[in-house]
Amino acid sequence: MITLHLPVAFELLMGKTPMELFKAGGPVMWPVLALSFVGLTVVVERLIFMARENAARDHEMVEKMLERVENRDVEGAVALGQKSKDFVARVLVYALSNKDTSLSNAFIRASNQELARFQQGLATLDTVVTAAPLLGLLGTVTGMMGTFGSLGTGGDIASKASQITGGVAEALIATACGLFIAVSALFPFNILNARVEEARHEIEDVSNALELIIKKSESEARK
Repeated sequence: MITLHLPVAFELLMGKTPMELFKAGGPVMWPVLALSFVGLTVVVERLIFMARENAARDHEMVEKMLERVENRDVEGAVALGQKSKDFVARVLVYALSNKDTSLSNAFIRASNQELARFQQGLATLDTVVTAAPLLGLLGTVTGMMGTFGSLGTGGDIASKASQITGGVAEALIATACGLFIAVSALFPFNILNARVEEARHEIEDVSNALELIIKKSESEARK
């Protein structure tokens, strides 16, 4: 019976306004709508954050700091890094400022703080990607329950066509919206995750370079 009424349901959906489609999607559309706003807010905020961090990247400044450390001018390297908004330079500044206590621990602490800034909101976006299709599936279940409920009450099916097609339409709309939100959030989620990994690699690269420079300086000092 449902298969026979699917073309009718599609015809009913054609030409409807977004508000009419929203109402036809049933009560599950409200959490779907809230989830879409949350996902959009996180994506916009994270993209702005990433754009600012990318614009603030100063590879030349980081290289100059490493050169000063190599020339045993740690204070000069710190003073140079304090003028930069580059997150890698901030890590170096914090590490070098605490090198007498524990350079490695200071570097790890500063790195974790910077990476935590990059990871903000990703857990929320992951929840959106996971929950959106599940809410769409919930809408499918409630729509089908309404359809089968109409079929199970007996009587002339033709007189209940609007109830049957309404249930099918609810299922279709909820499923489509849930999948659309999940797919739309998945792309920026993967892009943002890739940027976090890139930032991690940049910090690790500077960490290795700093370690090599310090070991070289210590080796030369023993000679």
